[in-house]
Amino acid sequence: MTSATTATFPAQQQEHPGSTTEMRPRPRDTMSDWTGRGLLDGRVALVTGGDSGIGRAVAIAFAKEGADVAIAYLSEDGDAVETRRHVEAAGRRCLLIRGDLSDESHSREVVQRVVDELGGLHVLVNNVAYQEPADALEDISTAQWERTVRTNITSFFFVTRAALPHLERGAAIINTSSINGLRGNRSLIDYATTKGAVNAFTYSLAQALVDRGIRVNAVAPGPVWTPLIPATMSTEKVEHFGRQVPMQSAAHPDDIAPSYVFFASERLSGYYSGEVLAPIGGETLPG
Repeated sequence: MTSATTATFPAQQQEHPGSTTEMRPRPRDTMSDWTGRGLLDGRVALVTGGDSGIGRAVAIAFAKEGADVAIAYLSEDGDAVETRRHVEAAGRRCLLIRGDLSDESHSREVVQRVVDELGGLHVLVNNVAYQEPADALEDISTAQWERTVRTNITSFFFVTRAALPHLERGAAIINTSSINGLRGNRSLIDYATTKGAVNAFTYSLAQALVDRGIRVNAVAPGPVWTPLIPATMSTEKVEHFGRQVPMQSAAHPDDIAPSYVFFASERLSGYYSGEVLAPIGGETLPG
């Protein structure tokens, strides 16, 4: 983990969706110190939002564990190509698919391409997300609300529904939630609402798919240094990002990716379904 003494980030902002190459400091997101042990040999994984941030670290970790990886992303070609380079350096195939997953037909096309070009689908990571802070509910436009909902939860529905006919016993679905879905956030009301919905989606789908031998879990991180932060937050909030947690620092994507490896591996988590794992920097929650 990043130490508290390095928790302050330089003031910076980017246009949404943000680029890893413009971030200072660069996130630790390439799993450079991760040694795989074949936990995902012979598997094919689809990681949405896999071009950068948590998705990038997850894609690379999966590749180091033996999986071929498809990455669905919005428009950040430079980041996506860089992630593919790391996946291929681990000796695995990497398929890049560009487009908006909030579009139902595109979601179907993504899943079909993965199956056709990589030969199947065994692990689905729903990770794509959008956020835009607002000081009050009245400041959230209808367009913003609909965009957040469609990106953060409707896309999960579209992709998962398209994937299910291809998922067999032993498959895993992992949804990215957030600490904000567990305790809310006054300046991210729409985002927190969708992340709460992700948790309920996870719980419900786990119950619905248990008889088919498909495990469904979620990871709900606290503050993580990804391109979404300088692309959606003020310079003041960026400078103090992550300082509010007991560990007094934001995580880097490399700190979060092992949770996804855990849920993807039947050997490690074969008795887990309907769980929300929360790497949140020492914060404790009631209940």
